Amino acid sequence: MHAVALLLQSQPDIATIRHILMAMLVIIPMIMLLVIAIVMVPCWFILKKAGFTPWLSLLCIIPSLGTLVLLYLLAFAEWKVVAVPQQGWMPPPPYPPPPTVPPQA
Repeated sequence: MHAVALLLQSQPDIATIRHILMAMLVIIPMIMLLVIAIVMVPCWFILKKAGFTPWLSLLCIIPSLGTLVLLYLLAFAEWKVVAVPQQGWMPPPPYPPPPTVPPQA
């Protein structure tokens, strides 16, 4: 943070700029991997539940285009999920038959 403040106050030093760029070269790819993992894990489970191969979630590695293709694939494809049968009205079970022996007094 102090380095950014120094850059704004005076003429930037070449060594300071180099240090900032080296830090950015390490931090930005780590942030990108974290974001890809955050998107890829739910896509894996959604694809598995929808009946597709979960390996399609690897499309999330391509940051914007791959995820967009995956969303369109999920939105417009026919899901291979078995529908739950709808239960309608069922008649109540029959009463037990009356006893055949007359009651004793």
